[in-house]
Amino acid sequence: MYDVIVVGGGHAGCEASNIAAKMGMKTLLLTMNKNNIADMPCNPSIGGTAKGIIVREIDALGGLMGIVADLSHFQIKMLNNSKGPAVRSLRAQADKRVYPKKMLEFLEKNSNLEIKEGMVEDLLVENNVVKGVILDNKEIILSKTVILTTGTYLKANILVGDTSKEEGPHGEKRSNYLSDNLKKYGLNIIRLKTGTPPRIKKESIDFSKMQEELGDPTFHTFSFDIKPTYDINLQQKCYLLYTNENTHNIIRKHLSESAMYGGYATGVGPRYCPSIEDKVVRFADKEKHQLFLEPESIYYDEWYLQGFSSSMPTYVQEEMVHSLTGLEHAIITKYAYAIEYDAINPLQMNANLENKILKNLFTAGQINGTSGYEEAAGQGLMAGINAALKIQGKKEFVLKRNEAYIGVLIDDLVTKGVKDPYRMLTSRAEFRLILRSDNADLRLRSMGYELGTISEEQMNRLNKKIEDIKLLSEELKNKRLKITKEVSNKFKLNNMEIPKNNPTYEELLKRPEVTFEFLDEYHHFDYDNEVLEQVSIELKYNGYIKKAIKEANKLIKIEEKEIPKDIDYHKIKNLASEARQKLSEIRPRTIAQASRISGVNPADITILAIYLKKEYNHE
Repeated sequence: MYDVIVVGGGHAGCEASNIAAKMGMKTLLLTMNKNNIADMPCNPSIGGTAKGIIVREIDALGGLMGIVADLSHFQIKMLNNSKGPAVRSLRAQADKRVYPKKMLEFLEKNSNLEIKEGMVEDLLVENNVVKGVILDNKEIILSKTVILTTGTYLKANILVGDTSKEEGPHGEKRSNYLSDNLKKYGLNIIRLKTGTPPRIKKESIDFSKMQEELGDPTFHTFSFDIKPTYDINLQQKCYLLYTNENTHNIIRKHLSESAMYGGYATGVGPRYCPSIEDKVVRFADKEKHQLFLEPESIYYDEWYLQGFSSSMPTYVQEEMVHSLTGLEHAIITKYAYAIEYDAINPLQMNANLENKILKNLFTAGQINGTSGYEEAAGQGLMAGINAALKIQGKKEFVLKRNEAYIGVLIDDLVTKGVKDPYRMLTSRAEFRLILRSDNADLRLRSMGYELGTISEEQMNRLNKKIEDIKLLSEELKNKRLKITKEVSNKFKLNNMEIPKNNPTYEELLKRPEVTFEFLDEYHHFDYDNEVLEQVSIELKYNGYIKKAIKEANKLIKIEEKEIPKDIDYHKIKNLASEARQKLSEIRPRTIAQASRISGVNPADITILAIYLKKEYNHE
């Protein structure tokens, strides 16, 4: 008998199994192929806009993705570095061969975790309570909880033109029966689609015709616990290129031959990561679309053509690729394809990622309607934590929208559902100024410590950082810069307004243009870069941050107004019929969550609040 069985060894499964075992649970990770654990069938990058912040949150809570990415990448950069701190995110090109290997090493070191190869065909269910899993060889494995992290393998179809193959990524065996059995238990199954672009042989690429994209000249890490391990001067180059009118004409000419536009696909594709043919149709006025060539591994000879996913026939893909500048003689080693698969309607999940119909069943990742490794890993971490907490008889762990991007992600899923694969964007987070990449440890690490996923050593490191932030803040308040003629000249040379009356360093750093580097020759601040960054951001954006915190506090008050579980929305008079139907289906936990449901209007929330006050003495 296991405490937790995790089905699927992708990014969600790795985080779920590791964190549950870390919390003392006897855990089994079931995967069809051990060699595919932490596989990267799409772009082998970790992070990106908003996604990079999720990776830092995973690390802050004791997960693996950040540290594994740090140990396996060959290029890293901070995106949007010239913009405000709210939209900055790390992105690394992970080595497709090294990343899975490092992840497996971490998993195998976890003494509470066992890894077994096997295909799960059904769940063992008694009175709507999950008791374990049934493999395709009819072996029954008992467990107190089950976490499904099946990725794109449920009834997967690979689509290229008018051809369809019943297989998962890399031609792997698909899961044929599990989604049908889930439907049998009352789960609402939806069909989604995603895709991947062609891979190009390195020797056939003319890089001289493309723009170089380099890693940052400054060190970065996703993890708060390790120092950079890479040589900053030996980062691999990536390259920027564009589609052109010839490319677009080829696509338009053969549009009806693509799986998507030829009517061969039934799944709904990602809105924010569309295929190249979808881009050409949807943005018909655009003369070109941006593409990137990125190496998959320093051990492979294949390059990934990011932004060029397609479901065109192979002979059309040849024409399309050869129309690109620098790829006129490109050799395609793997053709692009679309993959469609079954997922569950996430509205059938609770905020702790436990299913509403089947008790003790948790789900995470693409089975919940998301896209992306990072979104999957964040859910896996939360599912693993909550499965462990349920077994321990402890309160569920749910992150609020003002606490983490992971909180925004899960709240969106369980409140709004999905129509196409969900992708995290900074625009989805209304409190993004306080959900930054730089402060993920300050926001979440103490929560991880209370959960038991963060060690004493890690917590001591955080406490030292907090103490250093306080000390530096005091230092800035108490020390002044004497405005000499030499100092005045330096400000003038840098087109800065010359300060008056020997200002404090705090006053100077509140200026947008003044940095610690600029002030260093007058006074050296002997603190780690992350401490300097934290204090600088807090000073420069103090007014905006205070406003965001004030708004977040209002949300917290509303979030605390829980709706009784036994409420019957059909008894509430004057509720709009759509609101009554949505509230009954989703059963929001709080007034705040109810207000975010599509189809529930402010007038419905007012009626609900009045009813709760009258019937339940709800203040």
